[in-house]
Amino acid sequence: MVKGFIFDLDGTVYLDDQVIDGAVEAINSLRDRGHKVIFLTNKSIATRYDYVNKLNKFGIQVSLDEVINSNFITVKYLKETMKDEDSVLVIGEEPLFEELKAEHIKLTDDPNQATHVVLGWDRQFNYEKLNAAYQAWINKATILATNPDRTCPVYGGGEIPDCGAMIGALEGATGQPIDFIIGKPSRLTAEFVINEILQLHPDQCFMVGDRLETDIRMGVENGLNTVLVLTGITTADMVKNAVYKPTYVLDSIKEITKL
Repeated sequence: MVKGFIFDLDGTVYLDDQVIDGAVEAINSLRDRGHKVIFLTNKSIATRYDYVNKLNKFGIQVSLDEVINSNFITVKYLKETMKDEDSVLVIGEEPLFEELKAEHIKLTDDPNQATHVVLGWDRQFNYEKLNAAYQAWINKATILATNPDRTCPVYGGGEIPDCGAMIGALEGATGQPIDFIIGKPSRLTAEFVINEILQLHPDQCFMVGDRLETDIRMGVENGLNTVLVLTGITTADMVKNAVYKPTYVLDSIKEITKL
């Protein structure tokens, strides 16, 4: 029976520019067996084209329709919900702007005109940007974020702040949770990937990732098999008291073919 494998990227397939040992062989083996493989990342600071190029350089041959990032899902949501007169204030880096513009999402720098605010990971985040998002919120703009990740793993075992820090800053100012989080673990993302991309029943699919609160949670809440790899954020000790427990725990992606 054909299975669908949804792979997270950072901490699962690679760390920074270092591919994880055995990842290429494991993914190619699944494909050789006739299974469907796609890649799903919450990271908003690169475009889908960037991810395709990066994976291809590692020796993992992928096409654009096999790579989904949180920017793509955010664009899809906005196109389905925005009115013609609506506009978006964006807090994020150039790849997020690029992917929004490519799909003709109307953007604005004016908080008083914005009907929506999109928060993405922004390594140049500052008080001016926070205040712009806050003023748009005051004017009843809908606030959404590309992803909830608090940190991103980096090569060598460290972490750096991710989009969760931008969310936390705005929620600290407003005293209210933001309206929507688009990337993993949202049902919006899960249903799109399962129904429109893989076109399989959830129990035929495996969500493979390194985060309990995003990858594993999305899988658990949407009826997927879940595979936690210990090459990123999560340690074996963290699994013991986890709310969302994976179906399988592997030291790394190289063991995926043993399932």
